[in-house]
Amino acid sequence: MPEVFCLLERNRVHRALSRPNLLLGADRELVLVTGLATVILIFVVLTVYSALIGLTLWILAIGVLRRMAKADPLMRKVYIRHMRYRRTYRPTATPWRKG
Repeated sequence: MPEVFCLLERNRVHRALSRPNLLLGADRELVLVTGLATVILIFVVLTVYSALIGLTLWILAIGVLRRMAKADPLMRKVYIRHMRYRRTYRPTATPWRKG
């Protein structure tokens, strides 16, 4: 009786392909949006005070976003998916059922 071995094939997954896309330790899109908002604040008002306030807000926002990414790097995507869910669902077999 021949012995049959089920050998599993191993494939390497490069670390860069499985890591979340972060910039400055926070979610890339949120960092860019907050940076754009502070740059708009600075250049629209064009005073020294607006520059100081804009930089302070951006540094605080980066701190908050880094803490958020440290807790869960995909928190933004999870929150967006959570907001799409309804509060209650009807007990039907399919969402396309009429009646």
